[in-house]
Amino acid sequence: MSSAFQVNDEIKMETPREPHFFKPLLPGFQSGVAIPLDFYSKHIQGAEINKPWKLRSDASDQIWEVIREGRTLTKGWKEFTEAHDLRIGDIVIFKHEGDMVFHVTPFGPSCCEIQYTHPHIVKEEADADDAPTFSYDYCFLAEVTPTNQKDDKMFLPVEAMRCGALNQQCKEVKLVNKEGKSWTARFGFSESDGAYYISRGWKKFCRDNRCTNGDLFVFNVVGDGTTTPLLCVCPERKECTELLIKHFSRIDGSIASTSRN
Repeated sequence: MSSAFQVNDEIKMETPREPHFFKPLLPGFQSGVAIPLDFYSKHIQGAEINKPWKLRSDASDQIWEVIREGRTLTKGWKEFTEAHDLRIGDIVIFKHEGDMVFHVTPFGPSCCEIQYTHPHIVKEEADADDAPTFSYDYCFLAEVTPTNQKDDKMFLPVEAMRCGALNQQCKEVKLVNKEGKSWTARFGFSESDGAYYISRGWKKFCRDNRCTNGDLFVFNVVGDGTTTPLLCVCPERKECTELLIKHFSRIDGSIASTSRN
């Protein structure tokens, strides 16, 4: 597997004059992309607030100006993503060349650099019908418990068997937090339980994200059934909110039932 997902948000280069960071593109990425906190505090914080970022790539001679609001790139970012046909599951590497000029290199879910045809900026595809279809509509709720941390093993709901991004041939997954940092975990299937599970990485994910027992994560599954799936901590989306509401409704109902007895 490529090591692109195994590095920190900030990739340390031989020269500090061109620091890097990378971002996996999660659902809702077109509305804005967050700058990793570590990179922001070392290289961006204190810069002129109203000065736009200038993004360029090898795909075109054009330079896109993108507005930064706090740690988030907003106005102009959507136009950049559309021009480069960026999609959920892609990865973009930002190289700071100085004076808020960034060279952006997009990678596909296979962790290979995306090749563009000229003069138009489009992904090279033999046939649009042959392009992989990514499944990112399946969300599930995961709870941090004493048992799954101790065993370093967290089971997915049985319904995950119907998710096209997952299959029993998968050997590993990437757990991605809201900041875009990722952890590699083993992925397996339990015949006795009839469910997928994550192990050898779940405990580290919980520890590195300072989780405590009872914490809840809504994970969004991203993948095409052939590449390593991404389990991304879900951004604020209607589906994610509904899962949490259902969860707490069940808890409230259980408490109410107990109090009546």
